[in-house]
Amino acid sequence: MTHLPDRAVLRLTGEDARSWFANIVTCDIAGLMPGEARWGALLAPQGKILFDFLATPDGGDGLLLDTDRDKAADFSRRLNFYRLRARVTIEDLSADEGFAVHAFPPAQDGGAIAAYVDPRDPDLGRRGIAPRPGQPDDEAFAAYHARRIALGIPEGGKDFAWGEAFPHEVLMDMLGGVDFRKGCYVGQEVVSRMQHRGTARTRIVPVSASDVLPPAGTEVRIADKVAGTLGSSSGRRGLAMLRLDRVQDGLDAGAVPTAGHVALALVRPRWWMASWPAPAQADAIP
Repeated sequence: MTHLPDRAVLRLTGEDARSWFANIVTCDIAGLMPGEARWGALLAPQGKILFDFLATPDGGDGLLLDTDRDKAADFSRRLNFYRLRARVTIEDLSADEGFAVHAFPPAQDGGAIAAYVDPRDPDLGRRGIAPRPGQPDDEAFAAYHARRIALGIPEGGKDFAWGEAFPHEVLMDMLGGVDFRKGCYVGQEVVSRMQHRGTARTRIVPVSASDVLPPAGTEVRIADKVAGTLGSSSGRRGLAMLRLDRVQDGLDAGAVPTAGHVALALVRPRWWMASWPAPAQADAIP
């Protein structure tokens, strides 16, 4: 069991908890069963991501939200802002009851109150909510994020800035974070317009490098143009927020993208759209 100290746990309970929450977030939680989870986000009215989460049932009519620890207090406050007269109680279990988010080995749950396969990619494994351990394992934590990065799964605060990215840019449309068939939610008009018009020019792209990657925030350049910025990395693998049109123009001209002085290769996860990047410029993750 690997403790993920960068995650926190919010619990939503009350008669209206599920229906109220479903009406303000990007994912569809109708029919969500124990052992299942959904990736979703609460957006600004302009369609940009303020908070994201993995939602799973709490064993009753409520929900447990696995979310970014640094944003948990702000997330709770924003949820209370939208609560109005809804019969919902919002609690931070990380602060009050000592629960934490963990990654689990296959077929184990470590005494979790909720456990589920990561809905973004089953190869990322099982995770769940269980009592906080006494001593974190830094090596196991680093190994978890190395696998996340290798699989091409972005996380807020590491690969994109809160309040600055649209769901399409962080691959929520590809990884099940947006349900385009559900009804209205905060920011829905902008997200639907991007989907139908195909206007997402910027996306997070997995990359591999010729050397250890420089720090997050380093500019990615191609053909003497800024094409984006590097996000989280582990050794020679990383994630980068890139302007696809600029990268494609550079690739077509025979240029190589770089971060600092390190050459980059684009890596295509198996779930990545087939049309970009060009096969000759992309490596597939096994």
